[in-house]
Amino acid sequence: MRLLLAEDEKEMADALEAVLKHNRYLVDTVSNGTDAYDWIRNTDYDGVILDIMMPQMSGLEVLERIRREGNPVPVLLLTAKSEVDDKVQGLDLGADDYLTKPFAMKELLARIRAMTRRKPQITANLLQIGELVLNRETFQLEYKNKSLYLGKKEYQMMELFMENPGMFISQEQIFSRIWGYNSETNSQVVWVNISYLRKKIADLQAPFVIKALRGTGYRLEEQEYGT
Repeated sequence: MRLLLAEDEKEMADALEAVLKHNRYLVDTVSNGTDAYDWIRNTDYDGVILDIMMPQMSGLEVLERIRREGNPVPVLLLTAKSEVDDKVQGLDLGADDYLTKPFAMKELLARIRAMTRRKPQITANLLQIGELVLNRETFQLEYKNKSLYLGKKEYQMMELFMENPGMFISQEQIFSRIWGYNSETNSQVVWVNISYLRKKIADLQAPFVIKALRGTGYRLEEQEYGT
């Protein structure tokens, strides 16, 4: 899942980003409301974490604009204020939830899980195609009575394939989704991690392959028995 974190306090932003990435979320981090608004408009996020008090544009202003434009992305507001009016205003503008600083990281993660489950495309903690199952809680890939733990990039890549069954995803799309445009590495890491993922699928003896089509991309396919 991809999240936008908008928080202008650098130490807080760094801590939140580290926790979210450790829990296998893809995270883009911005430090002001204008950037938050631009990134939300131009990126398909599974959820947004918005600090209310930010420079250039407040979190409430960002929220009001995206809801007015019809963007339904789940939004969790963060605020240092405890006044009821701030919470009520945020909820009235279309926020899905809020947290008042300081808060426990476990509570933040629980609220993100609850918030993103309410998004129509996001279902349970299991992604399944046939008997192949990706467990979003344990980060394991399972087939029948076998299971293997996936590394962070392998997990994120498999999640992307299983959320888009039957669709070819280009190398550029995979790279930008998982590593980000600002990454200092190059797109060849996509091929390397697909090789790792293919080996994991083979180790499970699951009848699935990651097919490559030159000039188009990659997709996860279930093989017919006997092929």
